[in-house]
Amino acid sequence: MKSLVDHLSQYAAYHRDPRNIASHFIGIPLIVVAVAVLLSRPQWAGGWVSPAVLLALASAWFYLRLELRLGVLMTVLLGLCIWAGQILAQQSTMIWLSSGVAMFVIGWAIQFVGHHYEGRKPAFVDDVTGLIVGPLFVVAELAFLLGLRRDLKEQIEARVGGVRINPKGAAA
Repeated sequence: MKSLVDHLSQYAAYHRDPRNIASHFIGIPLIVVAVAVLLSRPQWAGGWVSPAVLLALASAWFYLRLELRLGVLMTVLLGLCIWAGQILAQQSTMIWLSSGVAMFVIGWAIQFVGHHYEGRKPAFVDDVTGLIVGPLFVVAELAFLLGLRRDLKEQIEARVGGVRINPKGAAA
């Protein structure tokens, strides 16, 4: 199994433009919540189990195997997404479906705008694991912005370089 640094470095190689990274702070959470919403129906076992819960458990297991600290944080965040999904799944079909689809489409649109600035296709096109690494990347990037996990940031940047200070096409 690839390590945390392996996964984040591979993903980060597609994300060196600060505008693209910024787009991921909006787009990826929207997509994750949308998936939780859309997969929160059907519900079994009195509403405790749904496809969203099963996917979140599998994702949490993946994150926890990579690293305990980030894995616990990702598990809590997934739990919040499941909670939001459950709330919307209890609404009318129109509200549930339209909110889930709208968040999904808007989230992906934001992602593709970011990758336009990057000048590179999304990471998942070359490796489907990019779909599960993306949310972890956003959390790691937030930690880096807060001055946390400098060791992890240095290991990733040693492999793929730093975020571009003057991105292509940006005003100087």
